[in-house]
Amino acid sequence: MKTMKNWLLTGLLFMVVSTVFSQGKVTGTITDASGATLPGANVAVKGSPSGTSTDFDGKFTIDAKTSTGELVITYLGYDSKTLQFSVSNGGTTNLGEIVLSANSNELSEIVVKSSIVDIAKDRKTPVAVSTIKAAEIREKLGTQEFPEILRNTPSVYVTKSGGGFGDSRINIRGFNQNNIAVMINGMPVNDMENGSVYWSNWAGLSDVTSAMQVQRGLGSSKLATPSVGGTINIVTKSSDMKEGGSFSSGFGNARNFKIQGSYNTGKLSNGLSASVLLSQTMGDGYINGTQFEGSNYFIALGYGTKDDKHNFQITVTGAPQWHNQRSTVSTIATYQKYGSLTDPNIRYNADAGYLNGEEYNIRKNYYHKPVASFNWDYKINETTKLSSVLYASMGRGAGAGATGGVGGNLYNGSAFVLPNGMVDYDKIQAWNSGQGQVFFNGANRTRTMIGGVYQNSSNTGRSGAGTTASPYVYNTTAGISQTSSINSHDWFGAVINLNKKLSNTLTLDFGIDARTYTGYHFTVVNDLLGGGEFYDNTVASLKPAGRHITATYPTDVQWNVFDKKNYEKISFNSTGKVRWYGAFTQLEYSKDNLTAFVQGAISQQGFKREDDFVYLPTDPLTSTDYENILGGNVKGGANYNLNEKNNVYVNAGYYSRQPFFNSVYPNNRSTVNPNLTNEKIIGFEAGYGFRSRFFNATVNVYNTTWNDRYLKGNALPSDATTYTEYLGLNEVHSGFELEANSNITEKLKVNAMFSYGIWEYKGNATVNAYYQADNTPVVGYTASPVYMDKVKVGDAAQMTASLGASYEVLTRVTVDANYNFNDKLYAGLSPINFSDPNNKGALQLPSYGLVDAGFSYKMLVGKDKDKSVNFRLNVNNLFDKIYIAESRTNTFADDNLPVATGQTAGSKGTYASNGMLYNGVANVNQVFFGFGRTWNFALRYDF
Repeated sequence: MKTMKNWLLTGLLFMVVSTVFSQGKVTGTITDASGATLPGANVAVKGSPSGTSTDFDGKFTIDAKTSTGELVITYLGYDSKTLQFSVSNGGTTNLGEIVLSANSNELSEIVVKSSIVDIAKDRKTPVAVSTIKAAEIREKLGTQEFPEILRNTPSVYVTKSGGGFGDSRINIRGFNQNNIAVMINGMPVNDMENGSVYWSNWAGLSDVTSAMQVQRGLGSSKLATPSVGGTINIVTKSSDMKEGGSFSSGFGNARNFKIQGSYNTGKLSNGLSASVLLSQTMGDGYINGTQFEGSNYFIALGYGTKDDKHNFQITVTGAPQWHNQRSTVSTIATYQKYGSLTDPNIRYNADAGYLNGEEYNIRKNYYHKPVASFNWDYKINETTKLSSVLYASMGRGAGAGATGGVGGNLYNGSAFVLPNGMVDYDKIQAWNSGQGQVFFNGANRTRTMIGGVYQNSSNTGRSGAGTTASPYVYNTTAGISQTSSINSHDWFGAVINLNKKLSNTLTLDFGIDARTYTGYHFTVVNDLLGGGEFYDNTVASLKPAGRHITATYPTDVQWNVFDKKNYEKISFNSTGKVRWYGAFTQLEYSKDNLTAFVQGAISQQGFKREDDFVYLPTDPLTSTDYENILGGNVKGGANYNLNEKNNVYVNAGYYSRQPFFNSVYPNNRSTVNPNLTNEKIIGFEAGYGFRSRFFNATVNVYNTTWNDRYLKGNALPSDATTYTEYLGLNEVHSGFELEANSNITEKLKVNAMFSYGIWEYKGNATVNAYYQADNTPVVGYTASPVYMDKVKVGDAAQMTASLGASYEVLTRVTVDANYNFNDKLYAGLSPINFSDPNNKGALQLPSYGLVDAGFSYKMLVGKDKDKSVNFRLNVNNLFDKIYIAESRTNTFADDNLPVATGQTAGSKGTYASNGMLYNGVANVNQVFFGFGRTWNFALRYDF
């Protein structure tokens, strides 16, 4: 009996050891419902750190440490699936083809591990959301700007603006990008002083983005972000992805060239992982004189403990770049002048020219804004998780332009424009260096020295108002310089979130959001363009003598962002400091088919201004105290799944948003605005979703009210030393949105979008006037009304639609095309134009539609066909459509031409009666045309 017990005990022990130490492999192929393979799908053994990703043919192999278990399979945009497996010791089990069901608006919780990243989940999070996957970004973006991949999303309008590299802008539901929250891995990236997002600083994001999600409306972010119009959530690569890498190269029109390489170690046996990506791009730019060059680097290091309790990620990414710009907005007539009446030269750039035989543009942007983050996700227990991110960003760079003038002519004034429209920078340099030039009504003049030197300054060479009482007075002493407005910053922040599952139905989140920002704003001299010195008399403590400056600084990208260069500054020098302390909480209920949440956040923003140019050292305004302002939001919503195919949702919220820095301290002065008030945003939304194997659709309606919007205006026509402010400016944005996609057949896929908005100003506003010197009210000026009620909000198309399709004509050979239509597009507005209650409202621009097309081919290579060579051709605006993308002015075809003093109003007729129209629009309007046909070809090797 004892022997039998020993044998039994030994046998049980052998079975336990065999179970614990048995090792095998599980393989399979992941596809969608049409049979197309899904590369990059995540495969993990449940309860184990073992994980892998499918290769470029959808295949995977994973090591199993136990003889039985469950595989969890997830992929962006698809429902997750859990499968049981069993494997013999040393054997291999093939699960065959595993089909995932499409779910176009979902991002996997396994892919996004941190609870800081507020990713909306389909049929659960009650917000309007669209998701763009990495494969689509990689294939279709091509040479377009990063935000342009979103143009086929409902209520999104994207333009290239001036057309320089990274100068594009985006609107969501009629709100510009200053009022759209942009988040990268849960970190807010909107400028803390003005809410801006400069896409040239983030040009490398297209290379490292795993997925991008657009949440229209108030969104699901727990932070008190500026998401009036929506939130763009960008999730980048992590270090623990599948081992492998890629090399790619691409080229396109305008000598556009890009090369890229990346490699990922995958998660090693010791828990460490690393990922690195490097790329370089350059080109001439589609617009004349917009040459550019940009780099991109991405480094991620990760570590995960064996018990899966801790996950650490360190990420550093940056995209140093320089690009020449088109900052001058020309009139339609100017584009026609250098093209033809029917075929305007849409590439014309009034800032571009030649200097010393080479292309030259005095308008240039150069910037480097690396971001480093440390993420720590700590699974405390089965019901509690702590997620933290510490981040830092040091931006260094500027925008270069021109200062000064000659006889009242600026650098691209009529005196310096050649017959072909290019700027004669050689003539500027010749004048600056004392060579005689023809100016001042055809007379040949030579520049006059001051103190034995040709002295540049901010003087334009002309004084006086050009009136009888104050006629123009010209001088021959002034010149033109290239100067840069530095806009550097140091930004540090932290977001900490505790996620606690209170019960099977309730989950509580609460956390803190802390940020500190210091912005450095000053001007430096880049190039005297032949002059001998720059005279500056803006430092209060050095007046009236001023300073004579000879130091110049190149417009080169600063790679070492830790070096705070000791510049000799001119014109202005101020430092803006912003402190942000925030707290947030969210309670979520989820049971069966119902999910609901309520969320609240509060923040205190403190604004401080330092200025040692305008103010004497003894003046307390040299360094102000912090002006602290409270704000916050509360929002909630619910989603109910009627059945497996149908769901409905609603949400509502209220924001009290603090004003931006330049609203607190208007006109670059240190006097606090006496009219400070928080902007109030109220949003409502309701939606319906349908999901099936072959067809998905989402419909939603919304209403957003934006009250007490702050807006600064121009000087009064009668006094150039003033500026204006508009109080009580309110807007209402309502609309309808539809998004759908379908697998018509196994090879044919179709997607569509339609949105219709009614975006209008509500009620009338009031304009006040203040002196620029000290922000005090203009003596004798009475606040006057501006009649904005029912005027359309400009700068974005209020009706958009798109229809696209892709078809696999042969195995791994795909062609695709998309048509995008934009209508009800209105010009940008200046409220000063609405002082008359009988105004004409906003100028409507012509509608337009664009066709994009592409061709893809993937060739499997390698001994096991586990590597691939990928070919991609994109053609944007296939039919070379000429269209107006935006207008800065609001002149109507039936407006009267301006008349001289003493002439009868209307005596010259209207723009229409004089034939001064282009496509029905008065040709005096200042516009940017969109790009014509562009193309690019890319070749990528994945291994």
